Amino acid sequence: MKKIEGLRCVECAAEFGLAETKYICPRCRGNLSVVYDYKALRKRISRKSLKADPERTLWRYLDILPLDGRAGVPPVHAGWTPLYHALKLGSAIGLKNLYLKDDGRNPSASFKDRASAVVAARAFETGEKTVAGASTGNAAASLACMMAQRETKPVIFVPRTAPSAKLAQLLVFGAVVLSVDGTYDEAFDLCRQACDEYGWYNRNTGYNPFTREGKKTCAFELCEQLNWKVPDFVFVSVGDGNIISGLWKGFTDFHALGLIDKLPKMVAVQAEGSAAIARAWKNGGAIRPVSGKTVADSISVSLPRDGAAAVKALKESGGFAVLVSDREILAAIPAVARGANVFAEPAGAAAYAGLAKCAAAGKVRANDSAVVVVTGSGLKDVSSAMKVAGRPHEVGTGMDSVRRLVKREKIS
Repeated sequence: MKKIEGLRCVECAAEFGLAETKYICPRCRGNLSVVYDYKALRKRISRKSLKADPERTLWRYLDILPLDGRAGVPPVHAGWTPLYHALKLGSAIGLKNLYLKDDGRNPSASFKDRASAVVAARAFETGEKTVAGASTGNAAASLACMMAQRETKPVIFVPRTAPSAKLAQLLVFGAVVLSVDGTYDEAFDLCRQACDEYGWYNRNTGYNPFTREGKKTCAFELCEQLNWKVPDFVFVSVGDGNIISGLWKGFTDFHALGLIDKLPKMVAVQAEGSAAIARAWKNGGAIRPVSGKTVADSISVSLPRDGAAAVKALKESGGFAVLVSDREILAAIPAVARGANVFAEPAGAAAYAGLAKCAAAGKVRANDSAVVVVTGSGLKDVSSAMKVAGRPHEVGTGMDSVRRLVKREKIS
């Protein structure tokens, strides 16, 4: 592709042509990032051209995605999700300029649709026959959704602990589902081994450099939806690290194109039991495995597969990492729902829990602008939400029981 100069290793900075390697760096086995010809793209992409484009999906950014055209684009509406100015939610923690990006509104109800849409389109464009992936549920469901109309179904590896709602999506969309008697990390490794043996195209987060390309489109949308006023902070729940590295890639792409004149501070919010990236950022060392145990299954990762790129995003942006407990994550679910009308799954709510903690500590001030990326719908994991949602009031079939309830609960 003429618009792509090649691939650059996140860790050793070695550069390769698209034909030289498919997934990771041949020298150090680090993850790769797509490098574009920004000089050429400046002639095709401008604020004016974007304003004139009626497309309201992530494909409005096709010129800066690793595709030649629209031939393999899945026929669903991925991207261009709502951004809300969450005044009530912000006031609860003393912030005037809090925004919520609701990516639970994507086709499979998850941010991961962005990556799967681009990977599925590229797989089709390059003639791949079978696409496989490992996931705690969301990335798998999104791939199954994006490929539902394809003749060849994706092969999905999920840990046996994946929530039933996510498994239901996989099966309904027709994927070949392998429930692995192990963790997400073990499912990831098994998927990689199967891809190597059978020649399947590997969609796995981080390992495939084009997942980051899909995820960066969220940053593009934020710039446009905020009328080109880049936020001071972007809070993201982090497991493998690919979402935060993708968002940072989007902001730096737009900066290189001259579309924005500043960059936000990226904040990685991790669960206390799944904090490998936060630890590496704080200690300045390599990514080390952790237990990965957390109620937020979408960010339950022992060894982050895009950890180096995530830490790099924090350092380059001047951002930081914050840890939240499972209790804080669960409490954030009703807080976000009642303060901003958004039902978030635990991982999506975790980002707000992290922001609330930082606001209380004075790391984010009243007049700072902050975006919280809600990465998935609460319908993905209803059992977790029910732990903090409360119970229904039981009444009989007559009005007497309703009257007693109204009086007791002082409902007006």
